[in-house]
Amino acid sequence: MLFKIASIAALASSIAAHMDMTEPCSRFSPYCATRPPLPAGILDYDYSINNPIPYDGSVFKSEIQWTKPVASWTAGQPVTIKFRPGGAAHSGGHCQFAISYDNGKTAAVVHEVMKHCFFNGPSNSNVADVLEYTFDLPADIPASSNAQFIWIWNNAIGNRELYTGIADITIANSGGSKSYTGKSAIYPNHEGYGSIPEFNGNYNTGLSLFENAPNVVVSPGSSAAPPPVPEYSSSAPQSSAEHNFEATATKNFAERNFYPLSEPIHTSTDSACTHGELQCISGNSGYRRCVWGVWNFIACGAGTACVQTSTNAIVCARV
Repeated sequence: MLFKIASIAALASSIAAHMDMTEPCSRFSPYCATRPPLPAGILDYDYSINNPIPYDGSVFKSEIQWTKPVASWTAGQPVTIKFRPGGAAHSGGHCQFAISYDNGKTAAVVHEVMKHCFFNGPSNSNVADVLEYTFDLPADIPASSNAQFIWIWNNAIGNRELYTGIADITIANSGGSKSYTGKSAIYPNHEGYGSIPEFNGNYNTGLSLFENAPNVVVSPGSSAAPPPVPEYSSSAPQSSAEHNFEATATKNFAERNFYPLSEPIHTSTDSACTHGELQCISGNSGYRRCVWGVWNFIACGAGTACVQTSTNAIVCARV
């Protein structure tokens, strides 16, 4: 089944951009007011920083750190997290904010905004009401010159997706705390964590998954991994017909220069496919991604071509 290009472009243009963290600055985001120089091997900023995380692989867009920290915080003091305006907020959802000392392998939650993240209450809007959150860091969070702050969001409506941001920070603490114990950060709608169904007006959807998350101990020296998190649902993610056309960002962008992906062209059921499968299309003018048995075709931007860097990673690279 093919859809007219003009219709898809009009629909996708209203939902292509999502929420992304700008303070502290997510790794390699081009949208922050200030940001460090790119590290060696990273040839460009990540212009698809606000795309959803692929279902399998890393839960972060990059595991390579900034060349220097983007924020300096103090235990027990307030911190403010800011998001870029203009992104699709998908009627809210669940947000976690966490601290890690091992590049995100383990992370302890220090703040949560459940149900209505980016809004002041239930909403059918795609435009965020709230673009910043201020909260106190725990007084016993350990000091470190090499810590990571993590933001995690599961949207209320639309495709069952996961959005994350990771920022490199320093933390000061004169109290000498050596470790912090808190709920483990979890990543629903990602492989191994189960899928949270679309809320459909029930903002309690998926809350038990967060409430039952195990505790984890994090510290600058080492972090204790939590036991596995039980799945919320074993069923395939539920898609919303009005959100079937979103391009998914690559996990690995360090290898080549790349630019924002253009809007999807169409969807097709002309051949069977496996969810998450990625393929460059003939001529490398774009690629297709399988979303629960349906191919989604996405065109690369002008002056770029599709490059498959691994089985589950594709970039639109400058030619």
